[in-house]
Formats: sequence, structure tokens, C-alpha cells
Amino acid sequence: MATINRIAVTGGSGMAGRACIADLIEHGYKVLNIDTAPPRDRKCPFISAQLTDFGQAIDAITGVDFGAPNIDAIVHLAAVPSPRRMSNAVTFANNITSTYNVFEAARRLGIKNIVWASSTTVLGLPFDKPPAYFPLDEQHPSRPETAYALTKLLGEQMAEQFCRWDPHLKIFALRFSFVNEPHRYAKFAEHEHHSLQHNRDLWGYVDVRDAAQAIRKSLECEAKGADVFIIAGKDTMVSIPSSELIANTFPSVPVNKELKGTDTLLSIEKSRRILGYEPQYSWHDPSSWVEAK
Repeated sequence: MATINRIAVTGGSGMAGRACIADLIEHGYKVLNIDTAPPRDRKCPFISAQLTDFGQAIDAITGVDFGAPNIDAIVHLAAVPSPRRMSNAVTFANNITSTYNVFEAARRLGIKNIVWASSTTVLGLPFDKPPAYFPLDEQHPSRPETAYALTKLLGEQMAEQFCRWDPHLKIFALRFSFVNEPHRYAKFAEHEHHSLQHNRDLWGYVDVRDAAQAIRKSLECEAKGADVFIIAGKDTMVSIPSSELIANTFPSVPVNKELKGTDTLLSIEKSRRILGYEPQYSWHDPSSWVEAK
């Protein structure tokens, strides 16, 4: 894998994008933010572009007139970020078209390193139908239940074909769990009773700073081809032991690994093994509630 120095981040003004850019800059990378919304705090060059327009997408990634040519890698976070924010048709058109445009722009520009935001929703959230087993891993059957989740699954399949065309290309899809900023953790405790009744995310979450860590380590990974990785915290967003959660909510679902305490029900073993990802933050630890300045 070629050395990376300059990284374009689409959706860099959003929650995950801000954390990603801060982490990349902290680790010495030069970053270009591509978004429709200007950043709250401008830490790097910014270009406003609508990525559903291919001309704007490829123009932005080349740096336009901002002196940011020769992009080495792309982090694609721009999307309608969750179900039920917009109509299904708008969500589908936006997410599929923008993802295709970013992949195709990278292909034409010779950029071989792409990391993008998929979602654990491809696994079957909100799990009105029980999963096949616990903890869920990347081998679990895909079962998108919303237009949003469908766009993520189709994006993963699209990545496979782009990488089939070019054996030197890498496209890693990070299946993020429920991404959270530290200031939200106080509400986890306040709303724990509600969360226990609400298994749609399998009580999973990931700290936005750990999401940024996973992105950086994915960029630095020297593997090639298309691959998917679950990115979640090491624990659940409730205090009840995970084995008890399963017994009370999904009693007939087999458990393939011993679960200790509040261990996550979304396996991050593959991300640990291949990417070197290791969650650093937990809502159970009050020190994680404070965001570094």
C-alpha cells in the first residue's frame, strides 16, 4: 500500500467527520473536508460540494482551486445518516449516488485507498426478527430492514465490484454501531429503563473518538480488496449483564461465545485482529464523559 499523506474526508463537518478530521490531523495527516455544510471549527481546507453530482464530486476530490491536489486516500462519511430522517426515496437516491460517485471519482483519479461508513443496520436492525446468533459478526446474514440499511448493503456490494475491476484497490466498509459523543453519556443512565425495552441497536454504541480511531487504522491497514468490519464499543449501553439481556429478550438465540459483564453483542474481534482497533472509551467509565480539548 502506498504511503498516505493527504486525505479527503467527505461529510467532514458532521459528528463523525469532525472527530475523524481531528484524529487524522493529530496523527500528522493533511486533510481536505468536503461537505455541503461549512465546519463549526475550520481545522483544514474546506470545499462545499454536492456529491450526488459527479462533476462536483470529482472536482472537489481534486482540490478545485484550494491547493489540495494529489489526494492519497478518501474517507467517505457523507450520507443521510440514519433511517426516518428523510423519505425512503430521497435517502436511497442520496446515499447510493454519492457513494457511487466517490468510488468512481477515486477510480478515475487513481486513488487506491477508500474507507467509508457502512452501518450495523445491514445485520437486521431493529431486530423485530431475532438474529441468528450472538455475538453478531461480519458473517451474520445481511438483512436490511429499511431503505437506509439497503443503501449500506448495496454500497458494500458495489465496493466488491470496484475492487474486482482493480486488484490494487482497497475499499473498507466500517459497519458503525450507534455513534455517540461524550456529552450524551449522562443520558444513557437517565434513559436506561427505556433502553432496556428498546433492543433495536442490540444496545450497541461506539464513542465517536473510537470511530475516528477505526477510520485511521483502516486507512493505515495495508490489505487490498473490499472488506467489512463491525465497529462498536466494547460494552453495551446498559448496566445489565449481556447474558441476562439475551436470556430476557432473545431466549432462543444461541450464544457462540462466553459473554462477561456488559460485553458488546456486536463482535469486534475481526476489527481487533485485522485493524488493530481497540475501543478506548466507555460510557461506564466517567472519565470518558469528558471530551478532550
